[in-house]
Amino acid sequence: MTEKDFIPGPAGALPESGSARWQAPSNIALVKYWGKKAGQIPTNPSVSFTLDSSATRTELRYRRRDQASGAPGFEVFLDGRPAPGFREKIRAFFERILPYQPFVSEYDFEVHTTNTFPHSSGIASSASGMAALALCLADLERAIFPGMEPERFTRKASFLARLGSGSAARSIEGSLVHWGQHGSIPGSSDLYGIRYPLELHPVFESYRDTILLVDKGQKQVSSTAGHNLMKGHPFAAERFKQARDHIDALQPIFRGGDLEAFISLVESEALTLHAMMMTSDPYFLLMKPATLQIIERIWEFRRETGEPVCFTLDAGANVHFLYPKESEARAYAFVREQLVPFCEEGQHLCDQVGKGAVSF
Repeated sequence: MTEKDFIPGPAGALPESGSARWQAPSNIALVKYWGKKAGQIPTNPSVSFTLDSSATRTELRYRRRDQASGAPGFEVFLDGRPAPGFREKIRAFFERILPYQPFVSEYDFEVHTTNTFPHSSGIASSASGMAALALCLADLERAIFPGMEPERFTRKASFLARLGSGSAARSIEGSLVHWGQHGSIPGSSDLYGIRYPLELHPVFESYRDTILLVDKGQKQVSSTAGHNLMKGHPFAAERFKQARDHIDALQPIFRGGDLEAFISLVESEALTLHAMMMTSDPYFLLMKPATLQIIERIWEFRRETGEPVCFTLDAGANVHFLYPKESEARAYAFVREQLVPFCEEGQHLCDQVGKGAVSF
């Protein structure tokens, strides 16, 4: 599909008012997306676990204007209170989607949103937040074009979400989502994420993710700025090749449930992401001393017990501690006894692989 395929035909009767409500999950990338081209196009494919309880709930209320203008009117509310800090991001989002949803210029919107995880908890809320808003807008489009097929609805939502936040393209479906055109992944596209289409061993359908909150402060570098640092990066071309190679290497791992190989690849991806930031210009060191201590404790626990546990990282200091359901009792006891002291105020979140977005 191309961008033109997401431009709707002439709109019929537009609803005068209404609302849509969606809950969209966050996700944690296993193969990282880092670097993008114009139009929120990724420089390399990525694949992620969809989370379950870490999600954004959004209600979009809409009322038709007396007269259309070049852009929709909107107000944003977080936890019931006006959130002017989000206005610029939402305004830019509406500008990007106008060619693909021209009818939005006919409306005034109220965006009411809340996260199921604590504010400043270290979970990337842009992915879940933009995905939830995109699903609400896709719902409005479905009301205007009632014959919209379920597959097209899902793809349109992912396509729109990508225009708000690249990784949001992976927060529509579950449990494993691929985003980015890649020759060995049937149906893959740079324009939207897809549910992983190849064979997946059952062990990966119930994976656990304990999120260890080392630092809940604001990130040193925004995701947009971080992606831009890949332009002209001396190691960028090799990194993009590595990511594509890892997508291929994961296929037999996902098929056969080889957890030893899974651990090696996922941890390599996490450390490579941070290595790219440490060698960019300007450079950033986003891990904290406690991040490294947690990683070393995880390695030690794995050596001593043989449990197939591992870590991954986003572009920050917090650690995602991954392990299969079968290891939950022993792994979480280890979290309580040895890892919680490294977390800010002992805070951590227990999550697992989920099935994707739901209306409510």
